[in-house]
Amino acid sequence: MKQKKPSSLSRILGYAGKHKNLTILGCALSALSAVLGLAPYLCVWQVARRILSAWPSLDGAGDLGRFGWMAVWTASGSILVYFAALMSTHISAFRTARNLRRAAMAHVLKLPLGFFTGNPSGRLRKLIDDNAGLTEDLLAHKLPDLAATAVTPIAAVIVLFLFDWRMGLLCLLTMALALLSMCRMMGGKNAGFFHRYQQEIERMSGEAVEYVRGIPVVKMFQQTVYSFKAFYAAIRDYSRLASQYAMSCRVGQTCFLTCINGAFALLIPAALLIASGGDVRAALVNFIFYALFAPACGQMINRVMYMSEAVMEADEAIGRLDEILRQQPMEAPKAPKKPVNGDVSFDRVTFTYPGAGRPALQEVSFSVRAGTVVALVGPSGGGKTTAASLIPRFWDVDSGSVSVGGVDVRELDNAALMEQVAFVFQDTRLFKESLLENIRAGRPDASRKEVLAAAHAAQCDDILAKLPQGLDTVVGAHGVYLSGGEQQRIALARAILKDAPIVVLDEATAFADPENEHQIQKAFEALTRKKTVLMIAHRLSTVQDADNIIVLNEGKIAEQGSHSALLEKNGVYAAMWADYQRSAQWKVGKEAVE
Repeated sequence: MKQKKPSSLSRILGYAGKHKNLTILGCALSALSAVLGLAPYLCVWQVARRILSAWPSLDGAGDLGRFGWMAVWTASGSILVYFAALMSTHISAFRTARNLRRAAMAHVLKLPLGFFTGNPSGRLRKLIDDNAGLTEDLLAHKLPDLAATAVTPIAAVIVLFLFDWRMGLLCLLTMALALLSMCRMMGGKNAGFFHRYQQEIERMSGEAVEYVRGIPVVKMFQQTVYSFKAFYAAIRDYSRLASQYAMSCRVGQTCFLTCINGAFALLIPAALLIASGGDVRAALVNFIFYALFAPACGQMINRVMYMSEAVMEADEAIGRLDEILRQQPMEAPKAPKKPVNGDVSFDRVTFTYPGAGRPALQEVSFSVRAGTVVALVGPSGGGKTTAASLIPRFWDVDSGSVSVGGVDVRELDNAALMEQVAFVFQDTRLFKESLLENIRAGRPDASRKEVLAAAHAAQCDDILAKLPQGLDTVVGAHGVYLSGGEQQRIALARAILKDAPIVVLDEATAFADPENEHQIQKAFEALTRKKTVLMIAHRLSTVQDADNIIVLNEGKIAEQGSHSALLEKNGVYAAMWADYQRSAQWKVGKEAVE
């Protein structure tokens, strides 16, 4: 038997914990407030009936003030009860949104590091924070209104038939037609609009960020937004979707507004017909009541429409959060082991990225003995960075094994594995903190003296000398920015301070100018001394002295050996070396003019 999937609302309330009772209380109070809100209309009917019955003299009308005060007190009571309802639901909503954020972040922390390469921080923030905010609005405002909306029509239908069933039936008819118009407008091909709308918003936001980042290039080459085709396409698709939806709702929205506001037009001829065949005063009293009560019924239908939107928002919020929550966390070893040395070994490793059609690595086997330097080279997309990222478990292999210190990385405690490996990427990330804290991220308990020593070893002395507050200068604040090569040296200082036995260098000099590259190479000497080094490089001049060079091509090892041995083979590496030599000799100049 297929298990019924819990609704989005029940899943959201599952995060409310002990505050779930406050949500239930708030909804009950909101329903009570809605019922109390109907009482003033009954008081008005009583006043009108007594006045018209005693007309032209009001002596027999009785105590009209009593009904007036009843209307005031019931209206005031409705407001106070609704205030108490919102207080209850707000407290519960804030706690629920907080618990949702905590649950999502706790799950994110368990995910493999590779998950973050395809999910930038801006997108994750939007998925977690914005969608938790949607649930907050739902629980705080729309859920209590939904309770009131569910109860009020029942009470309203009873009231409609309390005085004159004919006028009540006309009001009910307009309500039914309005509901039918709303269902036709929001159903059919428009049913999935909210989901598509959120997708287009997310897409446009992402492309807008990329466009803003590229503004310097746009201005430099005097281009327009049309040069960013992805951003322009996102704006166009969003505009087309919104326009199509608005145009498709023209007839439905017109019918809906006509019905909820058109009861008065039906009540006038109905009242005249009823009065012509009976008690004129009674017909007039009932007409006054229904003329006042019909707009209130229209407001109820409006709230029903907003409630349906709230339900779609809840579904969308939970659906978006599920994009994170359904990601499989990294499996922790049941009996963690400790590495015995600094060796790294790949044994018949095959790995495919999630959603990819072909493996990024196939049957790859090699070893890096402790204290040696091994270089990974090859064409772009050959699998070099993929292989390096499997060492600190950015991803887990599909088959085979990656071992550090003689132990499969899947059997190592995550903290112990991270202590074994220091990474230096070509895309360096610095926090908006002082350089002291940026370097100290490699070892948070390091003293200031140790941080300075690491900075000196990474050739950062000139960087510290030119900054206004030296090591305490905050990067990114007050116009303080570092070049790509300078950022790379700060990252190297961080890795030197960590002092891990295994170092992975992923094209660390890719964006450095000649001066910075020279200083980075000197920093490498301090970082890699007596360490196990796996180096990824496109500049083949940097790997000539490696103990072993592994050539990866289309996810497989094409060949391996020392620089001289590979040249003698006259294979893939020899062709790459020849191309590199030709590119190094290329010069900008003028062709000879005959």
